[in-house]
Amino acid sequence: GQVYRLCVLPLCPTGSLLLAVRFYSSARAAPLIPSTALGVLLLLVSALLAYAGIRRSLRNASLLVALCLTLSALWSGYGVILILAGQGALPGPGDARDALVPGLATFTLALLLLAVVGFLCGEPLLGLVAAAVSLASAHEVALHCSSSLGPSAVACGHLSVCLVGGYFALGRILRLLTRGSLALPGTDLTEKKAQEQGRGSAGSTNPFAAPGLLLNMLSASVFCCRLLGVTHRLFLGHVPWLWAAGTYQIGICVLSYRAMDALMATAFGFTSILKFAAGYCLLYPAWQPEEPSLPTPFLVVFSILFAVLALFLSLQSPVDGLYLLVFVTYCIALACSPRGFFAGGPQVVAVAIFVSSALVALIHLYNVRARAKIPTGKGAVKALLARSSLLKLREGPDLHAPYLGYSKYADAEVLTYACSVLASFALTATGDPQAPLATVVIPWVVVAGGILKLLGGSVAFARGKTLESSAFILYSVMWIIWGLTRYSGLCGTARSFHAAVGIISFMLFNSFIVFCSLFLNMAWFFYSLTFMLIAVSFLLDAIHALPTGYDIAATLIFGLVSFYCFLAALASSTFEGCCLPMGRPMVQLSGVGAGTTKCLHLPARKASSVKRIADILRNGGTCGIPTDTVYVLVAACSRPDAVEKAHRSKRQAQDRPMSLWISSLKQLEPAKHLFTPLLWDFMEAAWPSPISLVIPRGEWVDFLGMKDSAKYVGTPQSVAIRIPDCSVTTHLIDLVGPIVVTSANPTGEADTTHHNQVYAKLGDKVDAVLCAGPSPENIASTVVDCTKIDSGNIGFFRVGIIPKSQV
Repeated sequence: GQVYRLCVLPLCPTGSLLLAVRFYSSARAAPLIPSTALGVLLLLVSALLAYAGIRRSLRNASLLVALCLTLSALWSGYGVILILAGQGALPGPGDARDALVPGLATFTLALLLLAVVGFLCGEPLLGLVAAAVSLASAHEVALHCSSSLGPSAVACGHLSVCLVGGYFALGRILRLLTRGSLALPGTDLTEKKAQEQGRGSAGSTNPFAAPGLLLNMLSASVFCCRLLGVTHRLFLGHVPWLWAAGTYQIGICVLSYRAMDALMATAFGFTSILKFAAGYCLLYPAWQPEEPSLPTPFLVVFSILFAVLALFLSLQSPVDGLYLLVFVTYCIALACSPRGFFAGGPQVVAVAIFVSSALVALIHLYNVRARAKIPTGKGAVKALLARSSLLKLREGPDLHAPYLGYSKYADAEVLTYACSVLASFALTATGDPQAPLATVVIPWVVVAGGILKLLGGSVAFARGKTLESSAFILYSVMWIIWGLTRYSGLCGTARSFHAAVGIISFMLFNSFIVFCSLFLNMAWFFYSLTFMLIAVSFLLDAIHALPTGYDIAATLIFGLVSFYCFLAALASSTFEGCCLPMGRPMVQLSGVGAGTTKCLHLPARKASSVKRIADILRNGGTCGIPTDTVYVLVAACSRPDAVEKAHRSKRQAQDRPMSLWISSLKQLEPAKHLFTPLLWDFMEAAWPSPISLVIPRGEWVDFLGMKDSAKYVGTPQSVAIRIPDCSVTTHLIDLVGPIVVTSANPTGEADTTHHNQVYAKLGDKVDAVLCAGPSPENIASTVVDCTKIDSGNIGFFRVGIIPKSQV
């Protein structure tokens, strides 16, 4: 941790150091670092900064996260432009200037906002770094706009960034060498770490929202500068800024799911699609003289999706919801303009996007660190909905409860269904078969239908949705392959038989998904079934036998089903109760799955979870918990009704009786006189460990308080007992007292080695599951027969993880 904190902030000025060397070079002499080499170095620095920001965010929310990601985006876009210039792709005298100015102007303002918030929120060193980079960027913009300003001013600005970073590094080195006794002012992170953990966001504020909003400023700035006459034209040099913003926003989309902010993650997914489409439009004239055309139906559908998302986001944060309405206007302006991104109307809306993004980003930056938050209207919405008996916002720890176990990510189905709508309506684009690239379809199909749907499938898999994730990933591969094949001209005017064979293979896989969705719900059955219509459209087009209007009909049917699933996922993630039902399974088999009732699931890494499980056990519940071997089903000995319930839920066989677990021999101290000295000494030597000792049954069992339910534990002659070698389990027994234990699986089935298996097998029969992921061992405990230990003999009922020799 010390080394990590030592390296993060000094990384920020590394790009400035490289640029300082470049601008200190004589204007007449060749630069010390060639443009291509400098661009590659800046890309490496941007990757390290992005990694540092993500690692920092996993610890706690901080302005350092926003600074790292913002600077990373700056250096990546800058680096690609330098590579293009070094390779001769920007041959014009003003091309390099026109390419750099929009990005530099954006980051000047963005870093200035970061600096202001840093000074206001007690982060002066971070504010100094942001202010210095902002000043250097402003000097470089002035240098490109006026030749009277020499490059030395730009170099001095970048050098000041290096000095601030060096000061911080020196302070951290001194503190590390003196073991905390000496630290320069502003470099002691010990108190700051405690302050960050105690400050207000604690999971309620998304630390990645601000960098995502700043990236919206970056893409809008490209078109603002053209509208205001700052740049002479839109061309290839602006593509790095647009695609860097889109790429980083996809990453921020994933990180927002990690921050449990599904709606903002969906918004960033939407805006990233626009950035890739804009970059494609600016890239196309590089090899064709005309401007590409945008499909109007797609943009109308996109504006509807933005509007619906804005409505639901307004319930979480009215400020963010109103902000998304600007993108609704943007999509409508693009649909109404034949020239698309090159027209003046969308560029005027881009100015509004730039200004609103700056204001909303400032609010998010301030609320991440400040104790007194800037109100976003959420309290007013909650008060308004509190008067309604029909709508109640979903809140609390179970807001993002996954289907199985627990997950580090929020549900991504909203974005995935929306991408299905977008990709399907992209099929309605009618372009020239001789020039398929002239119609902007590839960004919609490949980015929306492919990359973002693949992202959603990965998140669904992490949340335990095996069928849904398989379908999403299959469909994403289908969209990517067919989108690149059909709309990039790879297959030409004559369709390929081999493409048809591949599509038939996909259709066979989808047939299996359709069959499995019969057991899931009705909406998913129609979703997978109507995708078969899209696949048939692909097949008919591959063999050049597509009837007129079929693809439009298939698009409308699949798009409407996907739109309903989009609305249902939005409603279920926002409101309690089922506002738009997905339907029951069309085929229900008895004994399959965990039933309609899902028990509580709690992460074992939290002490509060163990305490909550203990409360459930004390109140007569049964729970599945992790151990030093496999998962087990437990009940408190002090609750005879719970012991009987555990026996019934397992349909326990007579030859596999339940056993007793304790956390310490002190729990048996009142009955110590009932054990022989040799047996007591053997128990002390053997535990804690995955060794169960079968000992003679006696009056000591009565001390555990099981009363009549004691007949379900052990046999009339003996009882198995042990102390597990697992801190979570022993802590739980300390809170509850001795517990009754049996394996967490129906009798006769294999042991459960993951909490997901506990859900699948006993999810409707237990009250809670303590989730710890996969078991440390896949082998059960060793069971030793100690009923004749006083005569010098022991036996083995089962040799498990501990071998006989060790026993």
